[in-house]
Amino acid sequence: MYFKNLLPRSIMAGDDGSHGATALCDTISLQNLSKRIHYGKFVAEVKFLESPGLYEAAIVEQDRDKLMELLTFEAIEATIKMRVEVKAKTFGHEVRIMGEEDQAADSTYKIKPSLSPIYKEIGSCHLPRKFKLNTY
Repeated sequence: MYFKNLLPRSIMAGDDGSHGATALCDTISLQNLSKRIHYGKFVAEVKFLESPGLYEAAIVEQDRDKLMELLTFEAIEATIKMRVEVKAKTFGHEVRIMGEEDQAADSTYKIKPSLSPIYKEIGSCHLPRKFKLNTY
């Protein structure tokens, strides 16, 4: 998951010359990512323990879509996505100096304001292994 999926989506090829700062930022980013992944595992386990019958059926049937559905709280996810988008638009845009073109006319963002529900992917892979049911 880390090497095939997450790292390629979060890095760009090349050398910026700031090896020390880059290593520090990379370490902080990987620690935060690891924390999110572990939270995803814990949340999936708690949800499983609340309704083991629903989850066991989905795991035995190898129905990943059903597991993703069970792990999703749509209202909470929509709120989080909105917060991420607002933060990305607020803090992730190119700053223009007075006299340059109007910012509202052509907004360029440094990052794409989107959110990938990694915790659900982790949870749907983790549950079959954790509870030793019929794995994928």
